[in-house]
Amino acid sequence: MLLVLPVFLLGGCAQLASLPGPGLAFGVLGDTPSSPAQAAKLDALIARINAQDLAFVVHVGDIGTSGRDQGCSDAWVAARQRQFGAIRHPFVLLPGDNEWTDCARHGMDPLARLENWRRLFCGLGGGLALTRQPGQCENARWAAHGMHFIALNVPGGANPELGDARMAATLRWLDESLAQAEKELSARVFVFLHADPRFWRWSRVDAYARLRGVLGVHATRLGSRMVLVHGDTHVYRDDAPLPGLRRVVPWGSPFVSWLRVSVSAGAGEPAVEAGW
Repeated sequence: MLLVLPVFLLGGCAQLASLPGPGLAFGVLGDTPSSPAQAAKLDALIARINAQDLAFVVHVGDIGTSGRDQGCSDAWVAARQRQFGAIRHPFVLLPGDNEWTDCARHGMDPLARLENWRRLFCGLGGGLALTRQPGQCENARWAAHGMHFIALNVPGGANPELGDARMAATLRWLDESLAQAEKELSARVFVFLHADPRFWRWSRVDAYARLRGVLGVHATRLGSRMVLVHGDTHVYRDDAPLPGLRRVVPWGSPFVSWLRVSVSAGAGEPAVEAGW
């Protein structure tokens, strides 16, 4: 599993392969759209996603830029709610930094922006048996085909907000959800969040140390059955940053694309394919 460089794009709009028998497939995208032009392209992408047989679709966050008129504006975020409403599959959206934490740059209250996000998007996910964390409805979990799926609000950027009580509750939710998956002998566990946990890019202010610690402990316990799916970097990756942990990152802006992740009924290694 190697980092795929932009030459990957030469594959164009190649047809996705047929699923290899019984199993589960879902879609992943993130860090898009970040401009009106990309928002226009998203309609066609949604049509291609709708043509696939998918159990659900997850967007790992950032549905705009950090600008006041896009990621931080009521009009932009409401327009994305209407646009994503065209997805025919159960759809789960996570908050990115552009939608709330970055809005402080424009004199806006990040927590007020998060509450607005919750009002618009926490009602999504119809068709999935979602369990949402009380008080932080964007943190959710569900199970299907003997596998467990965990969604978290961890925005990108080395933001001091990551050290507050909200983040502590998010990490408790992750720890509890992973412990439940272990107890139920989950065939595979997928964790979705926006931030790049910076496995190799250390800095003096390390906002993601606790997150990496929780992931590392449970990856060892699960014995290579955990897959982390995150955004933030906008560059496709499929690698193993920690022992027992596979990491998948979808392309982001300026690319408007998605990934199909499929797992056979035998719970073999998930297959990841691009759906341009």
